[in-house]
Amino acid sequence: MSMRPDVLIVGPLYQPTLDALDREFTTHKLWLAPDRKALLAACAGRIRGVATSGFHGIDAALIDALPKLEIISSFGVGYDAVDVDAAKRRKVIVTNTPDVLNDAVADLTIGLIIAAARRIPQGDRFVRDGKWTRQALPLAQHVTGKRLGIIGLGRIGHAIAARATGFKLKISYHSRRRVPDSPFTYYERLIDLAANSDFLVAILPGGKETYHIVNEQVMRALGPKGILVNVARGSVVDEAALVKCLHEGALGGAALDVFEEEPKVPEALLTMDNVVLQPHVGSATHETRTAMGQLTVDNLTAHFAGKPPLTPVT
Repeated sequence: MSMRPDVLIVGPLYQPTLDALDREFTTHKLWLAPDRKALLAACAGRIRGVATSGFHGIDAALIDALPKLEIISSFGVGYDAVDVDAAKRRKVIVTNTPDVLNDAVADLTIGLIIAAARRIPQGDRFVRDGKWTRQALPLAQHVTGKRLGIIGLGRIGHAIAARATGFKLKISYHSRRRVPDSPFTYYERLIDLAANSDFLVAILPGGKETYHIVNEQVMRALGPKGILVNVARGSVVDEAALVKCLHEGALGGAALDVFEEEPKVPEALLTMDNVVLQPHVGSATHETRTAMGQLTVDNLTAHFAGKPPLTPVT
């Protein structure tokens, strides 16, 4: 009989990560089970660890169905889909994968700002559709020297700011509290940050506390030339208000990597020419996903070896 710890994998992960989990542990893949209840009935009493992701998470019911659960290792920096309160009640450790995806998300964020301001996707379609032979593409917005507002000056927020300085962007931010020793302008009220930004980037955790924090008032403050960029969680932006403001011209444009009901995207956004859309790919590089997967595995390995996990959130 194998002495490897039993680990339940909630949903699909990066394939090399799944391979590493299979090598290190006795794994049980919940999403592949024809009968989830039957799988849990067979293995729940042996499960000591769970591997999941920021997308699939794990709810209280599943946590409570695993009597010997010790640790939940989440693939991703966001863990709002994990019922942390339920884990705490059971004294179950929760870990995530911070830092290793900072650069990839920050790179994409700058790319989205440039793509939205300089209308790169629109220019691509313009050429492909043969319109260049008949007319000129309308002028776009400048990027260098504009005002960048960052909602959430955490690890990724700082990485975005570091890149933005290369474009001579004037950086301001809004967070739950002022960041000590930050050289950037702090706005206590988000609406004031929006009113003083040309580009407004959301990079803060999801969850109840930040639900629809970017509301209609914030978007109207950003204004008819402003561009909203969301690389955080779909829940932080009121999508209905976003569609309304874009339709009315109260907001200049948007660049979105995340949505409220992924992979569903509001039909109205699909038809708008001033919106850049991405399928939640902030960390989607082989290098980043490899590092995220390794940290997911390393957190489990450390715990089962009697050591503290590397990146606990509880």
